[in-house]
Amino acid sequence: MNSIKSIEKAINLSVDESAKTISCNLVTGGCINAAYKATTKKGNYFIKINRKENLDMFFKEKAGLQLLQSTNSIKIPQVLGVGEVDEIAYLILEWIEPKQKKKDYWQQFGIKLAKLHSNTNLTFGWSKDNYIGSLSQSNTPKSTWYDFFFECRLEPQFNLAIKNNSIGIDYLKKLEVLKKKSESFFPEEKPALLHGDLWSGNLITDNLGEPCLIDPAVYFGHREAELAFTQLFGGFDNSFFNAYETISPLEKDFSSRVKVYNLYPLMIHVNLFGKSYLAGVDRVLKKYC
Repeated sequence: MNSIKSIEKAINLSVDESAKTISCNLVTGGCINAAYKATTKKGNYFIKINRKENLDMFFKEKAGLQLLQSTNSIKIPQVLGVGEVDEIAYLILEWIEPKQKKKDYWQQFGIKLAKLHSNTNLTFGWSKDNYIGSLSQSNTPKSTWYDFFFECRLEPQFNLAIKNNSIGIDYLKKLEVLKKKSESFFPEEKPALLHGDLWSGNLITDNLGEPCLIDPAVYFGHREAELAFTQLFGGFDNSFFNAYETISPLEKDFSSRVKVYNLYPLMIHVNLFGKSYLAGVDRVLKKYC
């Protein structure tokens, strides 16, 4: 199969039937999909491809991007097409040509993320399940963050890790202990619209030098979970956090809850990339259980 020809067909089907591909260059950084910058006489496009059986991932990503974009909170790439051609699934987005960050880039990001989180919902979750990486993410609506976090986030990932022989069944007992100890652990807040996979690799700079979010795993959740995620792998300037709190202050003792929130992305990494991430999980369970 010639991926370049398939990409040209995808652009012709979804964007411009007369577009001719001049060049198609692999874009590094992703581990789930192959991604390309396609250059045509009509413009540049960003296109992801995967096996056709993974088309639903792209439809859910499209829905998430469009939901984020509808809030007018922060730059989100425009979705130009999604579909299937020549046995491959594809997602086409506008090409974002990055420029040097503006001086107030991190402050802007803090303010814009707080604005995004101001979009609320009656329940935690979302109207549809989606994906984080290549893993299914349950968004079954729940009335409390406590129920949603354990039933739709942690328990599915622990069960998947047991199924994959990454952990033993004894981990479910540890998780149950954590659950019992966490009944009054989380501050009560309205469900906030979250990007859902907010690490530094999913924050880019747009053609104006301003923040732009990509690769979401959206749902309505506790905004502390999003802020905790940004601390897991680093890469976010302190001025971002300060600007965020000037708009939307966090409840006291947020730092004491960060590691519990980050059990979810850690377990995602266990299930996607292997047991090397278990050490972080064990440290959290040992501290709180």
